[in-house]
Amino acid sequence: MLLSEQCYQKIDRELAKYPDDQRQSAVMAALAHAQVELGWISPETMQELADYIRMPAIAVQEVATFYNMYNLKPIGKHKITVCTNLPCALSGGERAAQHLKQKLGIDYRGTTDDGEFTLMEGECMGACGDAPVLLVNNHRMCSFMSNDKIDTLVGELSGSAK
Repeated sequence: MLLSEQCYQKIDRELAKYPDDQRQSAVMAALAHAQVELGWISPETMQELADYIRMPAIAVQEVATFYNMYNLKPIGKHKITVCTNLPCALSGGERAAQHLKQKLGIDYRGTTDDGEFTLMEGECMGACGDAPVLLVNNHRMCSFMSNDKIDTLVGELSGSAK
């Protein structure tokens, strides 16, 4: 078993929302819970979830590979996604990305040598008026990110790792 009993309890709560013949409707939530626990979704994790939800493994893989919120390879402890859609790019997104690249010493899809940070490029996050926007670990949106705010965020996240 790759997932903990606590993770399966969370998945069971998701499954309970649907009739038994529609269990596959909980696959996105199951993938999200697994990723929170493991940090990424391996082929073995997809198979385990498929068996548990009682759906074909290929169907789980189709969902996991369709959405960019699922990490299909190991990543850093803190994934920072920069919105680079045109409105954000024109409103500081590119500057924010360059600052992060320089500060962390990595490019997009890179992970720092210490395994703390992965930097990703993201599509529209629905907060164009708050640009530049960063998303931390798919759960925390950070708006109006000046270089100073980025430095503070990276320092805070680095501190949480210790």
